[in-house]
Amino acid sequence: MIVKAETKYIRISPTKVRQVMDLIRDKDVLEAQAVLDNLNKRPCEYLIKILRSAVANAKLKGFNPEQLYVSKIICNVGPVWKRFKAAAFGRATPIKRRTAHIRIELDIKN
Repeated sequence: MIVKAETKYIRISPTKVRQVMDLIRDKDVLEAQAVLDNLNKRPCEYLIKILRSAVANAKLKGFNPEQLYVSKIICNVGPVWKRFKAAAFGRATPIKRRTAHIRIELDIKN
């Protein structure tokens, strides 16, 4: 691990994020950015921000972004916001609003 970037408490389901994460795992940084820019899914906007943050951290440490690749990307489950919605016959049905913690680690290509 050369550099990392992490964000927490993102208001999106981790299962949706993991579908997009699998597309950029073990790819070059520039190739991963191109994939995320051309994909029409909601998690892409969050992943692009985190990837750009990791690249900026790498530049501060003196690394060239063309030498880096996504070595590790993880999406963990965050806390679930529990709400209730009115249902028929005076009942209430639960709503789970899920959150996610995303972490990206970049490393140098061998």
